[in-house]
Amino acid sequence: MIELKNINKSFNGRHITQNFSCSFEQGKTNLIIGESGSGKTVLLKCIVGLTEVDSGEVLFNGRDFLKMGSREKQNLRKEIGMLFQGGALFDSKTVEENIIFPLAMFTTMTEKEQKDRAEFCLSRVNLKDAGNLYPSELSGGMKKRVAIARAIAPNPHYLFCDEPNSGLDPKTSILIDKLIKEITEEFQMTTIVITHDMNSVMEIGEKVIFICNNQKWWEGTNKTILNTDNKELQDFIYVSKFLLELKNKAEK
Repeated sequence: MIELKNINKSFNGRHITQNFSCSFEQGKTNLIIGESGSGKTVLLKCIVGLTEVDSGEVLFNGRDFLKMGSREKQNLRKEIGMLFQGGALFDSKTVEENIIFPLAMFTTMTEKEQKDRAEFCLSRVNLKDAGNLYPSELSGGMKKRVAIARAIAPNPHYLFCDEPNSGLDPKTSILIDKLIKEITEEFQMTTIVITHDMNSVMEIGEKVIFICNNQKWWEGTNKTILNTDNKELQDFIYVSKFLLELKNKAEK
């Protein structure tokens, strides 16, 4: 579990996150939604330590990240897997080498153990025979699956996904969503997903947090979100569904 308590962050006097408190549950897909510029990505960076908060607490299973020394923070980061918006694969490395990279950097595995783990992770994302390919030889959906395999390779306790369906068609997006949900449950990770995709919300939003005006505006599940009387959230849902429909029509 990850808990945030009264997180505040501002840049040049402008509040990005104000008194933000919430918890993200283990073994569930926790989604953060909100308009562009609402502070979602800044919040994610605050959680993983890429951006220093002004005040508040970030607790990883009760451990306060902000009070840790550099060595403790380094050890905790070994428990974190990241799925970046663009995949962030190394073009000069094969798929297998991309997955092995964090294992070589952050674990004491032997070369054989690294290779075996990479093969397992590729099999888990249904890319068993793709190890010798390069990213340029993969489709967008395959790249995202490789990125997921790399993220879970070190067997993390926490998984962070920044717009995992960005640039993907609706069918592939559903496959990625289901894969994220499956591995979250299988490995009992605490997974946090930033997304604009209402399909993702409805498919895997076991816990959904809506950010508006730099604050937590609403909290619930995919089973309750459509029945909300929160006007700002209703507007967000309507616009998101409208834009998604336009996108689907354009791709047909």
